[in-house]
Amino acid sequence: MARHNPPHPGEFMIQVYLDPNNLSGREMVSKLGVAASTPNRILTSTSRISPEMALRLSEALGRSPESWLAVQYNHNLWHAKQHVKLGKVGLTAA
Repeated sequence: MARHNPPHPGEFMIQVYLDPNNLSGREMVSKLGVAASTPNRILTSTSRISPEMALRLSEALGRSPESWLAVQYNHNLWHAKQHVKLGKVGLTAA
C-alpha cells in the first residue's frame, strides 16, 4: 500500500498548473466553459473530477482525460484503504 496521500485533483491543479503559470481560478473557469462553482469545488477539494470534467480539463490544461481521472482514482483509492476495514472480508467455503 502506498504510504503517501496522493493529492486531490484540485491540489494537483493548483500546484502543477495554476501557481507555476500565475493563473487564477477565475481564469481557469473561463477556459473550462462551466459555472464558476464547479471548478471552485474541485480546487477546494470538496468535489471530484467527473469524466465530463476530465474531458474539459484535458482540452483546457492539457494531459489526457484518463490521466485526470487517474489522479482522482488514486486519491479516492488511497483514502478508501485508510478507512475500509477488510478483516471480515474473504472467501468462505461452500
